[in-house]
Parts: sequence; C-alpha cells; structure tokens
Amino acid sequence: MSDTPPIDEAAVLWSGDPAGRPLLVLLHGYGADEHDLFALTPHLPSEFAVAALRAPLEPPFPTPGRSWYPIEGLESRDPVHVTRAAEAVLAWLEIVAGEATAVGLLGFSQGGAVALQALRLDPERIAFVANLSGYAMPGELPRDADLTELRPPVFWGRGVLDEVIPMQLVLHTTDWLPGHSDLVGRIYPNLRHAVSEQELADVRVFLEKQLDVPGR
Repeated sequence: MSDTPPIDEAAVLWSGDPAGRPLLVLLHGYGADEHDLFALTPHLPSEFAVAALRAPLEPPFPTPGRSWYPIEGLESRDPVHVTRAAEAVLAWLEIVAGEATAVGLLGFSQGGAVALQALRLDPERIAFVANLSGYAMPGELPRDADLTELRPPVFWGRGVLDEVIPMQLVLHTTDWLPGHSDLVGRIYPNLRHAVSEQELADVRVFLEKQLDVPGR
C-alpha cells in the first residue's frame, strides 16, 4: 500500500462532469500546482471532462508548488516513490471516475512519469497517456508484460534542449516505450523543459484520435 498522502479532492480543478464522457486527468510537474496544466484546457478537445490534480507533497524550501515524489537526496527518483504517487492517482480515480467512459492521463515532467507508472500498474483503467517532457521509470512492474500485448496509446514529446531530465532516463524511455505501447513520439529541436505551441497542437491531434476509439 502507498504511504503517499491521498489526492486532495478539494484542490482538484474540473472543466465539467465526467459522467458519460471521457475523463482526461492532468498531472503537473515538480514545483507547479493544479493551475499549471489546467490553463491548457481551452486548447484541448472539449469532449473531454478535464480534471487537474494537485500533487500531495511539498518540495523542500525554497521550491514553490508541489511534487509527486522527491527528486533530491539519496532517494532521488526512487521508483518506489513514483509507484506510490501513481497508486494515489489510481485510488482517486477509483472514487471519482466510475461514470466516465474512459480515463486518460496527461502529465508534464514528474507528472508524465507518474502517468506512465499508473498505466503500468493498471492498464485496464488507463486508456492512454500523454507524457510531456517526462520519462518511464527503470525497473520491472508486474503488469509490464501485459503492456506488450495491450500496446496502449502513448504520446511522448520532449525538447532537444531539455537539460532537466537526466539523459539516462531519456535513453531508457526511448528503449522502453516502443515495446510497451503504441507510441507517438515527437522531438522538438528548439524546445527546452517546457510545452511549445507545436507540441500542444500535436497533443490535441493525439487526443482527438482517442475520441475516435469506440466506447469513448
């Protein structure tokens, strides 16, 4: 079981009721909060009900905002902490997403890593993932073998000039995703650790394609 604090339902920002609609859950990056990615909602397909979550942890002073798991000290980017954060997201979904027709996750940086980890933990619950400037965590999880058969849709976008994500994690993700997903990969030559207009346009196309899947 996870010892990460639960998702604060009072802090979730909603664009609408998910009942009878596909739900898109936004997971922000380190040092941000639920308002960060929610600002993208007008640029996303309106068919989705959008929910932006607030990460449950506070990073060390003086870093502002919230974090999904620690990235400082000896436990930096420990896969156990990423798994616990993903478990907290899945527990929240179990409560609120019962009437949604499908659930997809869109995460930036840390949020992207948590989104992929949640997909790996429960590939039947998560229909697709959009991972922006994030990565797949090293190590095996029990459902990874199922992903090679299910091949869920995953968008992975990153900037060539991104110096935040360690190269070993980028290389691992480059190797791991093609064998465990139906991958749409995009590399943006002039982009740092951020989201560009071109990437946002590509994400919208990816999300629109998910709406074409029967049952969503």
